[in-house]
Amino acid sequence: MPNEIPEHTQVLVVGGGPAGSYTAAALAREGVDVVLLDLSKFPRYHIGESLLPSVRHYLRFIDAEDKVANYGFSRKPGSAIKFNQYMREGYTDFVALGASNNAWNVVRSEFDQLLLAHAADSGAQVFTETRVDTLQFAPPPPAPTRCASYADDAPHSRASSGDARPAGEISFDYLVDASGRYGLLSTKYLKNRRYNQSLKNVAVWGYWRGAGMYGKGTGRENAPFFEALSDESGWAWFIPLHNGLTSVGVVMEQKQLGIRSRAVSSATSAPLPAFGSEPSPGHARARSGHPAPSLADRYLTFLHLAPGVQALLGEDATLEHVRDEHGDAPAARSASDFSYQADRYAGEGWRIVGDAGAFIDPFFSSGVHLAMTGAMSAAATIAASIRGDCAEAVAALWHSKRVAISYTRFLVVVLSAYKQIRAQSENVLVDIDEDNFDKAFAFFRPVIQGGAEMGTQLSEDELQRALDFCVHLFSPTTPEQHERVRQRLLFSHYMLEEEDPDAEDEPADTPPSRPAYTRQTSTGSTAGDEVDRLLDVKAPIVDPGTLARLVRAKLGLFRRGSSASIATSAGSGSAPSSPVSTVFSHRSASAVSVSSAGDTPPSDGGGGDDEVRMVLEKVNARRVIHAEHGGGVNSLEQEAVGGLVVRLERGRLGLKCVATEGL
Repeated sequence: MPNEIPEHTQVLVVGGGPAGSYTAAALAREGVDVVLLDLSKFPRYHIGESLLPSVRHYLRFIDAEDKVANYGFSRKPGSAIKFNQYMREGYTDFVALGASNNAWNVVRSEFDQLLLAHAADSGAQVFTETRVDTLQFAPPPPAPTRCASYADDAPHSRASSGDARPAGEISFDYLVDASGRYGLLSTKYLKNRRYNQSLKNVAVWGYWRGAGMYGKGTGRENAPFFEALSDESGWAWFIPLHNGLTSVGVVMEQKQLGIRSRAVSSATSAPLPAFGSEPSPGHARARSGHPAPSLADRYLTFLHLAPGVQALLGEDATLEHVRDEHGDAPAARSASDFSYQADRYAGEGWRIVGDAGAFIDPFFSSGVHLAMTGAMSAAATIAASIRGDCAEAVAALWHSKRVAISYTRFLVVVLSAYKQIRAQSENVLVDIDEDNFDKAFAFFRPVIQGGAEMGTQLSEDELQRALDFCVHLFSPTTPEQHERVRQRLLFSHYMLEEEDPDAEDEPADTPPSRPAYTRQTSTGSTAGDEVDRLLDVKAPIVDPGTLARLVRAKLGLFRRGSSASIATSAGSGSAPSSPVSTVFSHRSASAVSVSSAGDTPPSDGGGGDDEVRMVLEKVNARRVIHAEHGGGVNSLEQEAVGGLVVRLERGRLGLKCVATEGL
């Protein structure tokens, strides 16, 4: 890395986490002069180890996907979520779209250093252990910033070797604030950070060695496990890492954590519960009569609210001390997990990305995804401004809207998860910004209202219906359920064809030219095509009322066929044997092949009308955010904001006009 910070750069990036490193790499690869300054010495510790598959799309654009894939991080085939102690967990299958669609669980110190090094390899000038103290604004703020003051944050370590860097200033054309939760622009200058009152949580976590594994011996092996706490106060995570440790944590509402901590303190006459064998001196376990239980003591007690996580830990797991870059090695760590956002994320000459602008509860593992979405947006809009694709004011507004849209989508989904966790006992609607909700769900809002015309403002009732719809995202379905539903729907198409008076009759003594399931419908597609669309999470959202009427009609046809005693066992060989994925279920028409002897309705196999409704509702609900996390950067190319989309081409990164109306 270079030693001398230049006096001027086109783009100054403050912060070297995923958002800052990605922005720097993307712009440097476009030939833009980029300087990145970060306070920390890398590698540095950070929480947030579970990634979404969408990061692959982002990494691919900057040629970093292979570096991450070949590093050795723990493969994440999907994730399991358990909301009810009396029901099994749901599972989101990432690899259903292909073996290479997995995500990873990462040790963030190593992942972040990998991205930072890639930014340097891409041409950005990277300086660590450098603190940005102040920014100079052209009055009145927040007009374009032009200069930043910095200081060496490790003078003692470098002074002895004569490498101490003097304090100085650097001027720039554009600033990207990727300073994390510190939020240099939002907290110090703009003062526009707003906390979500219903998501004021605290996280407590530690690292375990010798823990068990979710889904061992199955396609779900080593997937992370998330579980609602049994007292409805929050949730827990279980994330296996490639270094032999498992990250295990609890996220709890701040007030509830305080109440439980005081309860632990008052119960010092008896030993606090713990896991595994007797701890070594390096392991944490509460002792009887301890006058002030440590954080590790309280952490161990909180874990008893997550029996599923306890079971995965097993009897022999031990709580480890993991050392960070400061030399600290606590048995347990804690951090505020308050969700927050801002009213804008850009202005002329500046952009805010990642946690510097907005943070959302990590239940959906959306942190790195949102960081890279914001980083791509910042890079594209700065490149657009430099290249003259649009005015800088337009580019800045595009970034601000794009970040707000992505944040709001995940906010709604996280709130719907908390609605389940808290048993619908709390108002979780107070923090949805009406303007952002409108933009994020412009395609979704009429669906919730049955296609009725809407005014410009959202009512609480509308928001409640949206949350109720999103609740379907988190209920469990299985590949076997999808296959049973698929066969029932295929047979309903067969029954409809049999009742069609205009259908061409084949000679009685001639076998059918092809199975009824694969014959073309009046629209030119096969029955299999139409059923696949119903089960395809990538298809457009279906109006819930229309979906309900469709299901009723098809189930009526199925029952008529069943009452005629045509049904045979679904396991007789008439049904396709390959399972459909739980979440990203998609099968091509070529996969629909049933012999003429198999033109019979499948047996329920434990399913029924309720199962058909449930599966189709779950698939429909999952479409809400699939465009955001399933397609990765594709939403930036396809979703117009103000009539502009990202031009995602190496050497031509920027914005371009589209004919469609913007959000």
